[in-house]
Amino acid sequence: MMLSCTLGLLIAAPANAAENASNRVLLVVSGYGIDEGKTRPGFEMDELTQAYAVFSDNGLQIDIASPSGGTVVADRFNRNKPYNNRFLTDPVAAAKLTGTRSLTSVGKEKYAAIFIIGGKGSMFDLPVNTDLKTLIATTYESGGVIGAVCHGPAVLMNVPLKGGASLLEGRSVTGFSNEEEAQFGKGWLPSFPVLLENGLRGSGAKYSEAPIMLNHVVTDGRLVTGQNPASTAAAAEAVIKAMGRTLAPRKPWADERSMGLISQMLGGDKAKAQASFNADPKLYDVPLIAMWGFFRAQSAGSDRAALTHAVEVMELALPHFSRPELVSGIAEARSKIAKMQ
Repeated sequence: MMLSCTLGLLIAAPANAAENASNRVLLVVSGYGIDEGKTRPGFEMDELTQAYAVFSDNGLQIDIASPSGGTVVADRFNRNKPYNNRFLTDPVAAAKLTGTRSLTSVGKEKYAAIFIIGGKGSMFDLPVNTDLKTLIATTYESGGVIGAVCHGPAVLMNVPLKGGASLLEGRSVTGFSNEEEAQFGKGWLPSFPVLLENGLRGSGAKYSEAPIMLNHVVTDGRLVTGQNPASTAAAAEAVIKAMGRTLAPRKPWADERSMGLISQMLGGDKAKAQASFNADPKLYDVPLIAMWGFFRAQSAGSDRAALTHAVEVMELALPHFSRPELVSGIAEARSKIAKMQ
């Protein structure tokens, strides 16, 4: 009888292990940050908490890991954002962040997916972590899904697979663009080992991008990448789809809805987007919409179409967010457009 029970346990163990692995996701964050990014950049809390919410709401078990484990430091963030507040007031989630697992400790564990969180810190410690590269390769080669967002795709460069190929060779990807770096990453650019877009292209990947800070996700089989923080939730959902799962219904957050509205305007459906916004501006993050228009105008250079779009977005927000900087931004952009005629 004892032998029979023992054999039964041995037979059942692989099935249970496989079942558990199919339900597990590993989120990886940088441990490089110090004092909210003032001295050294860390990870993006918004990206972590959005991804955690999406994976959690789809019934997945989540681990959080960093290179050395323990407490990690995020760059400055808004605690009142709904996804941040939800995470920080969840004792289970918060404990996983204050006590992240080390990448060495999770190296031999099985995950259905790995999702790399961005932030400028991920350009420094994650790409040189051999434990992470090995875990990514073994997870991918065993049928798992690999996802990364914003600066997270830096980890995917130079990940060798069996047979001599690299993970990115010939693959379609995205990540934080050179245009976005020029606008939002100036302080750390001199310290970067490489601009992310350049590094991805140099790794043999086929890179694509959307206008700055708009949602753009690229799925290439079991490889999923998101361009920037605004792409996080959609990238996490794309990972779930690549796992062969059906997505749980979800209402978009206000900032996510705002970026979608801008994408709709740029896509040629301006009247419908404006009507949706005017019907209930409270559903949107109006300051975020205004900021997008302002920064798009700054980065547009002599691109008349980009300047025109920037003005349209700023003018959409202006009645609900009247600021001197926004008024001057519109005037400056209009002056540039007039000189092009």
